[in-house]
Amino acid sequence: MLKLQRGDTLIEVLFAFSILSLVVVGAMAIMNQGSIASQRALETTLVRQEIDAQATTLRFLHDAYVAKYQAGITYEANTPAGQWDLLTKSIPDPPVAASALRACPFPRPPKSFILDPVNAKFYSVSSNKLVGGDTFAQLRYDSTGTILNTADDLWIEAVRSKASGDTNQSNTRYIDFHIYACWDAPGQGPVMTLGTIVRLYEPRG
Repeated sequence: MLKLQRGDTLIEVLFAFSILSLVVVGAMAIMNQGSIASQRALETTLVRQEIDAQATTLRFLHDAYVAKYQAGITYEANTPAGQWDLLTKSIPDPPVAASALRACPFPRPPKSFILDPVNAKFYSVSSNKLVGGDTFAQLRYDSTGTILNTADDLWIEAVRSKASGDTNQSNTRYIDFHIYACWDAPGQGPVMTLGTIVRLYEPRG
């Protein structure tokens, strides 16, 4: 005797399709979150490299200046020692505190600046190279990679130590360089901020 086989009803098919849709949507959401987290991690790594490059350039210019200073050798403005001299002359004295890094400020603070690690050059805020970017904080160069175009959401503020009546302290004052970066990260999270402080001593006679 032939048995009749019962098929799925329309309601059962719709229910199964709904379950499948939920599974697919959930999997896509998880994959999207993973992609966003990976992008954030990549951008953070790249920005840290930019900050490290600024710190390294600061130390290089400082060391070049100290070597010339100790040897009593004159230097030109376009040399590393000369760039350090230009940089330090732009720092307010008496000291002015660096701005608090709560968000991406624009325009940049009046005495902020940026360094070009490729050519070891100093650019003040008046150079119009310190701008707000549309991606992560970075330096942008021309097609040859040798001419700095802009510093997107990346800048430095310098705070000189207070003058002291002590002779030794007044001859070895220091400068704290606050290197800041901030940018809108992918996703709906808060603005990403990174920073560090480099303290360098300036000899004075």
